[in-house]
Amino acid sequence: MNVLVVCPNWVGDAVMATPMLRSLRRGFPHDRIVCLMRPVIAQVLEGLRSFDDSILWNPGGRSHEERTWQVLRTLRRARFELAVLLRNSFHSAALIWAGGAKRRVGYRRDGRGWLLTDQLDPERRGRQFVPSPVIDYYLNLAYHLGCPRESYRLDMSTSPTDEEAADRVWQVFGLDSARQVVVLNPGAAFGAAKFWPTSHFGELARRLGAMPGTHVLVLCGPGETAISREIVTRAAQPTVHSIADFPISIGLSKACVRRANLMVTTDSGPRHFAAAFDVPVISLFGPTHIRWSETFFAKAVHLQKEVSCGPCQLPRCPLDHRCMKELAPDEVFQKAVELLTQYPGQKRVA
Repeated sequence: MNVLVVCPNWVGDAVMATPMLRSLRRGFPHDRIVCLMRPVIAQVLEGLRSFDDSILWNPGGRSHEERTWQVLRTLRRARFELAVLLRNSFHSAALIWAGGAKRRVGYRRDGRGWLLTDQLDPERRGRQFVPSPVIDYYLNLAYHLGCPRESYRLDMSTSPTDEEAADRVWQVFGLDSARQVVVLNPGAAFGAAKFWPTSHFGELARRLGAMPGTHVLVLCGPGETAISREIVTRAAQPTVHSIADFPISIGLSKACVRRANLMVTTDSGPRHFAAAFDVPVISLFGPTHIRWSETFFAKAVHLQKEVSCGPCQLPRCPLDHRCMKELAPDEVFQKAVELLTQYPGQKRVA
């Protein structure tokens, strides 16, 4: 049987879907599982053994093969007997319906219930969705199909190319001689409301970089290089570095997180890389409910200030961004020291 999984659009959601993919693999051990996903998500999930193949779908991309009409033809040729929709959009459900999948399993929302053969209802309170872990939201789709119960462990892998890119970073900055490396992830694709002030990140980097034997590496996405460089400038420590001048990729970020002793991050997709690689992580929450992205990782600390206006779930703050500004660098630094002491670990290398 051919089984299709429509993967999430967001990096963090894709990582949180990996327990569901494991459960599905165990439930359909002899069937062909294909993931439909954006090219960036393919980079996130590269190397996993829980699916057999992938179809890239990028409606606005340059590649003809990734556009909707060509993807639709590919789906029709494949004749999928079963499709599991992790995306919530009407658009994705319409594509799978038009693509001819016989059984279509997903959540009834956004007016798309009639496009599904198996409709699950998300938890609501009145008209509002109840904040609940996305990791369970995805697993319940597999359990609906009779797949076995699965742990919350997140899966990720790095390729030789990813590790070679990280090798260059480690060599240029002399990180092999460091006793411990802390990675900072200041980005947030969701919107500016998730950003922790650059001045706060700079102060945290300064204090961490002043610790004996500790180096700090600031990550960034393609549109975040200026922020990453500014944090290094504000820290004014020779032990604080940025990957901004290297070729930026998901693979490089994965390999850097895998080698780290600690990660400090906004509530953005790459924070889940830490849990997948068993790296202690401090996540800084502002406008978002912690429960949505809870992964039950034992080495994770969530920091969030209680404010009267939050969590608002807005991508941009209409007020004064107090939820993030009031989260002081000193508080984060103290938690970082606690985690580094609690989980000293071994030096992580390639």
